[in-house]
Amino acid sequence: MQLIERSAFGWPESAAPLQATTLGVKVHYEGTKVSTSLIDNHDACIAEWQNIRASHLANPTENWSDVAYNYAACPHGFLLEGRGLGRRTGANGNQELNRNHYAVVGLVGDSGLTEPTPAMLDAIRDGIDLLQQNGAGTDIKGHRDGFATSCPGEPLEAWVQLGAPRPHDHPTPPTGFEPFPGAAFFQIGRHSDVITRMGVRLVEVGCSHYKVGPGPDWGPADRESYAAWQRLKGFEGSDADGIPGRKTWDLLGVPTG
Repeated sequence: MQLIERSAFGWPESAAPLQATTLGVKVHYEGTKVSTSLIDNHDACIAEWQNIRASHLANPTENWSDVAYNYAACPHGFLLEGRGLGRRTGANGNQELNRNHYAVVGLVGDSGLTEPTPAMLDAIRDGIDLLQQNGAGTDIKGHRDGFATSCPGEPLEAWVQLGAPRPHDHPTPPTGFEPFPGAAFFQIGRHSDVITRMGVRLVEVGCSHYKVGPGPDWGPADRESYAAWQRLKGFEGSDADGIPGRKTWDLLGVPTG
């Protein structure tokens, strides 16, 4: 577990009501657009979490005493403390629902960054397990279970309905190689040294469609080159569309910077 406690954000002890036990945990998402910059910038994840708390404290309608969630999970697998252990959530819709379940939010939204990374799912599961070891019951539900909302979004709700399993079927790349940043990372406008290093590897394995470069800006040559790599590894059709997936990414072996 990669836990960042609230004191690291400069936050005082939570003023949320004490509550030692619940029926379980509910999973949430942000429900707004979340920038895809979170995928390759952990500092952006921290800023996102701090901004969520600031917006909650500034909401006169809800009159929250703290950020509404007990914990948040970021795309890099970090569990970010909110209200923490033994505190009633403010996120589930009404006081009865808040008394029934604690709350963990994944830093994904309804547009932009919408797909949780395997590392995020692991971190959400870390939060669930931590809460269950400290007073939460066995329930694992989505926010929409018992409340009229689209939260936690289709990807997280589907995962919850499976029992919130850890994504152990996604192997971790060996030390020294770039972890898969998620398919949403690869879009026009993305500027990252990761893309340069990916392009260099594609050239090395003979899958280059570059006339200039490779460089840090994702573009058609990157997609064409990656599609050639996917075909080389036996993928066809929509599975060879040039957007990296975890399996071919790990096989490519993009070195860390």
